[in-house]
Parts: sequence; C-alpha cells; structure tokens
Amino acid sequence: MNAALMERLRQISPEEAYYRSHPGWVRQELYTSDQPEEIDQKLLLSKGKLITVRPHSRFVAFPAHRHNYVEMMYVCHGTITHWIDGQRLILKPGDFLLLNQRVMHAIEEAGEEDIGINFIALPEFFELPLQMLHRKNVIADFLQHLLRRDAPNAHYLLFRLGGDTFVENMMENMISSLLQDDRNEDEINRYSMGIVFLHLLNHMDTLTQSSTLDYDELVVQSTLTYLDTNYKTAQLSQIANDFHQSLSVLSRLIHEKTGSTFQELLLQKRFEKAKSFLLDTDLSVEEIARAVGYENQSFFFRQFKKRYHQTPRRFRQTHRTAAILDDGK
Repeated sequence: MNAALMERLRQISPEEAYYRSHPGWVRQELYTSDQPEEIDQKLLLSKGKLITVRPHSRFVAFPAHRHNYVEMMYVCHGTITHWIDGQRLILKPGDFLLLNQRVMHAIEEAGEEDIGINFIALPEFFELPLQMLHRKNVIADFLQHLLRRDAPNAHYLLFRLGGDTFVENMMENMISSLLQDDRNEDEINRYSMGIVFLHLLNHMDTLTQSSTLDYDELVVQSTLTYLDTNYKTAQLSQIANDFHQSLSVLSRLIHEKTGSTFQELLLQKRFEKAKSFLLDTDLSVEEIARAVGYENQSFFFRQFKKRYHQTPRRFRQTHRTAAILDDGK
C-alpha cells in the first residue's frame, strides 16, 4: 500500500492515546447511544453520507457488539482478531471481512503495527454494487439481505486476499478519497466497490469463512462462477486443484448439490452463451461455435439441434423475425 497513506494510518489518534493511558477502558459514548451493545451510525457517519472509513482503534479490546450499519474491514498491516459465533478469526494483510447489521462480534486488542480500516456504510450504498452483480451468487445474496427492511439474519463473509494487488489498489483509492471526505467521490466509490465484488466473484476460492455457506456449498458456488467466465476452456481438474479435492469426490458433490454433472452444467452454459451470440451479434455460426469452445462444427450443430430442435441459423432467423414483429406492434 502507498507509503504516505500507511504513514497516515499509523498515526496514533487522540482516541488511541486515551486507550494507551487507560488500559481496558472502552469509551462507550463514542460509539453507542440507546443500546449499549449496538454501535450507532449516527455517531460515526456524517449526515447525508452513505459511507465513510475509520481506522480501527488500537490498544483496546472491544467486547461483543453489533452495528446498525454495514461494516467492512480491510487489513493493511499486522493482524486484527475477531470472534464470531465462537470462532476466532485472525485477519491478515489483504483480508476483507463483510458484516451485516445483525452480526455480534468481539475484537481482541490490536497493537501499534496492527492497521485495519473499517468501512462504515448504510445499506443504500450497496444498491449500485448489487445492480452490477449477477443475481445468483453468494455476494449478491449477501447484499440483497442488507437491503431488506425486515430484520435480516446475521450474515458475514471473509475473503482471504493476501497478495491480491488489484483489490489492494482499489481499497487504497477508496480509503484515500474517504479520508479526505470528498463528497464528489461517493458515486465513484460505489462503482469501485461493485468492481471489487465482481473481482471477488472470479476468486471465490478466497472466501474462507461464511455464515451462509458450508464448505460444500462454497465449492459448488465457486464451480458455477468458474463456468460463467471460463466456459470455453473449463476443466473439472482445475477446480479440483483449487480446492484440493479428488475428481471423484468433486464430481459427486456437484451432482448432489445441483442435480447435474459438471459436463452437463458446462454444456448448458456453453449453449446459453451460443444462444446469446446468435441473437445479439452478427458472428457466423462457425465463429460462435469456436467462441464457446467447439472446434468440431458438426458436434456443435448436432448438440444445438438436439437441445432447441432447430439449427443455429434457423434459431437466429426465427427469433430475430419474432423480435421485429413484436417491435412493429
């Protein structure tokens, strides 16, 4: 991370100086108002703002609490240790933790070289990032729960992103702009967070803790995300290597969770893409076959006709004619 920014984050705030001289004493009035176990966004977030950042306060342990806002923590240096549902989660540089409004957690005392950044956000901040995501994935599900007005269940996600320079650069930019309190950057930060989430969808293997998924579901979610972006060259062996699973165990798990084999899911994704190319582009059928992973044109034609009872060319003509007739009504 940028050296000047890190130097700024290392500076000891007046609040932290107090904790150094008053060991073990949490200044509750800085964080809570009506409910002692609930951190109040009104005390931390300026009126009219949807998001801000606050360096995590060092030299004191925070007892179990929740927030009436959405909290995200990104660790820049050292470690920050959380306790959630009886689990001790040690966050290291690059780790990214998302907590919704109902998660109860405690935080162990952080030392001088333990630098974490808290993003404090209202649910409305995530409306745009959600629009940028495909709807069937674990991150979109998390965001949808945030935006529901009825009391959501406790949900959290922990991504282990150490060494991911893309996310580090995005976080650095957002932290810098929010520390400067540049209101003109709010919309940019919403897009930036959406881009971070899109990046995470391609790296679901970094999601190591979740209150919403067990490990098997995580593997399947990662498989479906992998197929979305790698349908042309997808190999089951790649996922098996990423999750250190045998091919037989992984194949059985995918079938149990989805009702389909990996090969069936791959074919489904390829022909969904082929349909999209036929309707939305002027690529030739031969070019589309290659674009979705088939050098064997005859196999592509046979499989397409078997699925849709039409040749690719007839499918294109029929649906484009129907679209023209609908537009003319």
